[in-house]
Amino acid sequence: MLLNNFSMASPEFNNLLISNADFLKPFAINLTKDSETAKDLFQETLYKALANQEKYNVGTNIKAWLFTIMRNIFINDYRRKVKQQTIFDHTPNEYLLNYKQPTVINAAETELRIKEIYRAIYHLPEIFKTPFLLYFEGYKYHEVAEVLNEPLGTIKSRIHFARKLLKEQISRY
Repeated sequence: MLLNNFSMASPEFNNLLISNADFLKPFAINLTKDSETAKDLFQETLYKALANQEKYNVGTNIKAWLFTIMRNIFINDYRRKVKQQTIFDHTPNEYLLNYKQPTVINAAETELRIKEIYRAIYHLPEIFKTPFLLYFEGYKYHEVAEVLNEPLGTIKSRIHFARKLLKEQISRY
């Protein structure tokens, strides 16, 4: 019997979710190696589960479904962070790699640097700015190429030149 066409009423789903969510906490800590980040991952997982409860099929293993949601959130966040860290190479502008980390004690100074970075990005020639911004926001090269309807090699080249221009501009600060 196919259960794919059946959905669960919201209170039933909420009870099922709450009674089966505790196993996610140790898994989140194991993934993140940080209790605060694990709490955020746990909450985001529950939020996504609630937001997508219509995709849950009655009879499906709820723990496996929740585990998959959490794992996907963690992987996507990891990929986004790695992508942002590869935007700038290891240069004297190292603060660009982890600007959300407490590397600069003065929050106002950090905020000014971030604004300078974005100002430099927005002063790029349009031909470089658009692909770079899409890439910076986490899109893959091929996704940027599709969105802009440009060849993949052209997009890679434009993002490379945008990085080069940004390094020159930011090193002046």
